[in-house]
Amino acid sequence: MIGKVKIGSNFDGVVRYVIEKQEATLLMAEGVRTGEVQAMIQDFNMQRKVNPDLTKAVGHISLSWSKEDAARLSPDIMKQRALEYMEKMKIMSTQFIIVEHQDKNHPHLHIIYNRVNNEGKTISDRFQKDRNHKVCKEITLRYGYHWGKEKQQVNRQQRKGADKIRYELYDAIKSASATAASWNELRARLERQGIETIFKYKSGTSEIQGVSFAKGDLQFKGSKIDRSLSFGRLDALIRHNQELAMSQPFRMQPEYLPDRLQERSRPAPISLQSTDDKILDDLLRPVPQFEQQNPNPSKRKKRKKYLGQSL
Repeated sequence: MIGKVKIGSNFDGVVRYVIEKQEATLLMAEGVRTGEVQAMIQDFNMQRKVNPDLTKAVGHISLSWSKEDAARLSPDIMKQRALEYMEKMKIMSTQFIIVEHQDKNHPHLHIIYNRVNNEGKTISDRFQKDRNHKVCKEITLRYGYHWGKEKQQVNRQQRKGADKIRYELYDAIKSASATAASWNELRARLERQGIETIFKYKSGTSEIQGVSFAKGDLQFKGSKIDRSLSFGRLDALIRHNQELAMSQPFRMQPEYLPDRLQERSRPAPISLQSTDDKILDDLLRPVPQFEQQNPNPSKRKKRKKYLGQSL
């Protein structure tokens, strides 16, 4: 079982998408009317008004199982697993709906919940992605479900767009870093494949804090491509390779640390998402009545976003 967690501001868009999807089945609803979609949206919005300072009151989670588990997952069992998941994620005492979709070749459902609980308090999303991974693994092991494929087993030819590029980066970085004895050596190998290595430095220093990789118009943090490609883990691998290289007397030793790189201006990276994820993110965007307006738009700061979904 695999879960994807998101938060947003617009109940209207995401509820309509989840409920009105072809062959969607409402498995359970708590605290909202189910006769009409509009009534359901109104109930969600009514409760969110109790905590007006929370602009992102929409919680959205999708839970997916392997197609090999389909025979073991009736709608009622999927509902029970969703409720167990919510309890372990501490999503309790609030409005929610659980909806099964059948538009893919594997079992999956969507949970929409109000982050403003029945007492008007906020359901925290702190460390939510880490908890999600832990909870999904616990439930998967408990019931003997299939776990997600390792990246090496994924069929690259079926991947498209940003997802395809991320797997290409994974393969290239894994191969190049296997024997690279310095960051400069790794950079050079990746550059020959059209991949740029971008370091993040601690403010005002030459201390490296992180690393990202870019190909074309797409840029990913190493840790978001795969945990094994974080700066810390790659650095440890390079140190190990360097120690091996130093034990070979006839090999020239390259410099270990790279010179500080100049930041290059790049196009804003696009979001690493499937088509459905992109639609849902658009639907989760705030509606005007709940947006917080910046009183001085000319001073609004722009933030550079990185693509953040794990595989």
